[in-house]
Amino acid sequence: MEQVTATGACAHPIHLAGSTTVHDTTTGEILHHYDTTGEPGERLLIRCRNRRASVCPTCSRLHAGDTYHLIRAGLTGGKTVPDSVRDHPRLFLTLTAPSYGPVHRSTDGRQPCRPRRGSTRCEHGRPLACREQHPPQEPRVGQPLCPDCYDYPGHVLWHAHTGRLWKAFTDNLYHHLAARSGRTRSSLRRTVRISYAKIAEYQKRAAIHLHTVLRLDGGEGPGSRPPHWADADTLALAVRSSAAAVRLTTPYTPALGERELRWGTQLDTRPLRAFGERDALTDDAVAAYVAKYVTKGTDETGAGLDHRIRRPEDITAAPVSAHVRALMGTCWRLGGLPELGALNLRAWAHTLGFRGHVLTKSRAYSTTYAALREERAEHGRGGETFGDDALTDAQWRYVGSGYNAGETELARGISHDLTRLREVLREQRGRADG
Repeated sequence: MEQVTATGACAHPIHLAGSTTVHDTTTGEILHHYDTTGEPGERLLIRCRNRRASVCPTCSRLHAGDTYHLIRAGLTGGKTVPDSVRDHPRLFLTLTAPSYGPVHRSTDGRQPCRPRRGSTRCEHGRPLACREQHPPQEPRVGQPLCPDCYDYPGHVLWHAHTGRLWKAFTDNLYHHLAARSGRTRSSLRRTVRISYAKIAEYQKRAAIHLHTVLRLDGGEGPGSRPPHWADADTLALAVRSSAAAVRLTTPYTPALGERELRWGTQLDTRPLRAFGERDALTDDAVAAYVAKYVTKGTDETGAGLDHRIRRPEDITAAPVSAHVRALMGTCWRLGGLPELGALNLRAWAHTLGFRGHVLTKSRAYSTTYAALREERAEHGRGGETFGDDALTDAQWRYVGSGYNAGETELARGISHDLTRLREVLREQRGRADG
């Protein structure tokens, strides 16, 4: 019970066996020693650290908290980031994929899905109009009006090149800022630095869009202010022109030729302001949004799977929509083309060709997950340190994971108690604030 409670009732803990010994290198004295021989089963349970709430609610909640502080520190300061960054130009930017074919869309209860005059049909005989109204959770939302017309190869190749598209966008952003300020590119990079944190989210049509916190720093990083001309409006204009100018091409294949890649026309830029200002997106709201989404797995969004596909039969058996299954099948088919071998599409068929992490950031944006975890571990040790002359000898090995049936019930009970305790504390804080 002590070990399960210490992991926060992690759903799939890792079992380790071994020891840690801290020596004083000057005197040879053993300052601290721990081994698992005295533990039940001679093993130690540690968190699985899975970010997905569907896999481990406890660890995902902890990951969401770390994400919140990581994003917020880059907006308001703290965690090694100076407080002055809150006065820098900052935007919340959304970049989307282009259209690869008309899909059913959710409506507000008044407008039909896709109204068209007449009875226009595509070359496959399917209507190009849909006069029905779809609530957001209806299964047809995001599905193509005609699957045979939908450009599945283009969709998959766009996903596979999202990283290159982002790199081209940030390079363009420096160039366009230089043009707007009348400076050369080299001189601009000495006076301005772009910092960002971005999260990848699947839309209903199973296409990635990027939510990005964009911050403009001075040439020396977060501790320096950008030039006076570099304000949020200038940054927003440069973002729009930079995204519109991005053009990339895919490797040539006899079956597909070359495809041009670009960002979609739907682009949103919103300035960020401190908490309390009206008609603005607040720092806390953005950090909370990113933290909430980062715990969602691909299975939950319905846009893929959380595990890799090993054979074509796995695609047929996958519990996904016909649209997502077609995207997976396209990944598998294109992954067999030698010209596209570098994209490794079959290995990423479960994410529809997208090869990036759910959350990425620039080095100077804010702190790191590793630093946040170390800070939490140090807090758990009560600030205990052994000095500069201490040497740690750790010998650990993996011996298993998860629980047996009885331990599972024990963990569920502890998890329920911890959840109820958090609710009580939240209610008490609410009454105190009121």
